[in-house]
Amino acid sequence: MDAVQRFRQAVESGDFAAAVREFAPDITFHSPVKFTPFRGIGQVSALFRVLGRTFENFRYVGEYSGSDVLGHDGPRAESHILHFRTTVDGKQVDGIDLIQLDEAGRIGTFTVMIRPLSAVQAVGEAVMRGLVADGVVPAPGSGAG
Repeated sequence: MDAVQRFRQAVESGDFAAAVREFAPDITFHSPVKFTPFRGIGQVSALFRVLGRTFENFRYVGEYSGSDVLGHDGPRAESHILHFRTTVDGKQVDGIDLIQLDEAGRIGTFTVMIRPLSAVQAVGEAVMRGLVADGVVPAPGSGAG
């Protein structure tokens, strides 16, 4: 079983701490609502704690595997797409997790894409509330940070 299968199994069982253990220490997480990626295990772990409380009835409904080029003319990375469905604040969310493994076989890059736009907005608002509640980011307009 590779890192992606262990990650999927952990998420589907609700064990987000185990899911995060599959990430490389220098993981890059590309959010569907934030231009600048989350970088490093500390930021991504905090984000996944919030996601674990935010998503309702989360389930993976498909999986696809292949490879992807890293950078311009760079090496190819083992890549997986996990198709998911969930609910956030009453909005149906349909999305994919694009996962790329690093040279050590750990999850090095994680990109989330979500549709429709109303779902992206609901996820963004719910995750921000969770990050503020956990003290990870200051409240918008607080002047902190």
